[in-house]
Amino acid sequence: MSAAYDAARRGYHVTVLDASPADREGCSFGNAGMIVPSHVVPLAAPGAVALGLKWMWNPESPFYIKPRLSTELLRWGWHFWRNASQKHVDRSAPILRDLHMSSRSLYESWRESLGDFGLTQRGLIMFCATQHALDEEAHGAELARRLGLEADVLTAAQLRDLEPDLTMNVVGGVLHRQDCHLNPNELMRLLRQRMVELGGELRHRSTVKEFRSQGGRILAAVTDTDVIEADQFVIAGGVWSSPLARSLRLKIPMQAGKGYSLTLEHPRELPRYCSILTEARVAVTPIGSRLRFGGTMALTGRDESILPPRIRGILNSIPRYFPRFSTEDFAGIQPWVGLRPVAPDGLPYLGRSRDWRNLVIATGHAMMGVSLAPITGRIVGQLLAGEPTDIDLKLLRPERFG
Repeated sequence: MSAAYDAARRGYHVTVLDASPADREGCSFGNAGMIVPSHVVPLAAPGAVALGLKWMWNPESPFYIKPRLSTELLRWGWHFWRNASQKHVDRSAPILRDLHMSSRSLYESWRESLGDFGLTQRGLIMFCATQHALDEEAHGAELARRLGLEADVLTAAQLRDLEPDLTMNVVGGVLHRQDCHLNPNELMRLLRQRMVELGGELRHRSTVKEFRSQGGRILAAVTDTDVIEADQFVIAGGVWSSPLARSLRLKIPMQAGKGYSLTLEHPRELPRYCSILTEARVAVTPIGSRLRFGGTMALTGRDESILPPRIRGILNSIPRYFPRFSTEDFAGIQPWVGLRPVAPDGLPYLGRSRDWRNLVIATGHAMMGVSLAPITGRIVGQLLAGEPTDIDLKLLRPERFG
């Protein structure tokens, strides 16, 4: 929708093909709604493989892989292992910083052009229940400061000054001052509304079956009901981008990282800041008077069924940090589930296709889809118009894995 919005603003006639029904709320709607310049370390980082292997045998852990015979999963794992290095972090962190900070700035302008989607520019707290976690987060804060970001290591007493209405059981934390949060559902509603007002068209229940092409150019997208011709095409289909790319003989390895959220309409306590419960990898976001808890990364294929152990893992972790809350608070709440598109090096796929002259690919943002949406949309618009992009896309090129 960000790409469609930017293209429509430029005067293109935009048609969005969405396989989902109009009332479906996929990965863009029920997430934690965080804008996170602090997240400059890609998912593929030193220690990630060892930690993943440790967690994957526990179905309630923050990370889980469903055991299955899958060539696609094995190839993805191989690329992940190859990229989990300090060298990869060192070259990726500056571009992730630039992407996040550009998005943060664009969100401010979107607030003027789209309307109120709950943008709150207060910061994000990494709550740490153990000294070991606090020490690790302090190293992360040091990296953030070296990249020109604002990060403060705080004691438990200082955190209580920031959150006087929140009962917490932590040893300390890190405040990332440039992080923000918003209401993702409202953002999506406004993006769709404004794109249509600009002359764009949104077609639901339109599954792309194949593409018609000639001489290195795509001529049309064929759905189950129609043939849509166009001058330019954008694949931005989240976890479903990989099969779309395969139909064009492109290799874009991706795994669906299933995550969940639960939203309390009337929470016992309402924090002022969005936060992450560090050891549990649980995100906490105040959205108006509601409070959303989200987390887990489960590689289970493109399966949107809800696994109770994953929900228990989230719920059991919350009282450890916020003792006024209990698992009973969530009785009767239907969990939301979404599939994050995860590239094996933790970087999005963004750029023009090498093999198809009129194709742009924008996908693979993993947990950073909301955070990187505006700059992704802007870069797609620049690529469509043949303009120089705001950011060097060399590390993000779509066909970097073959």
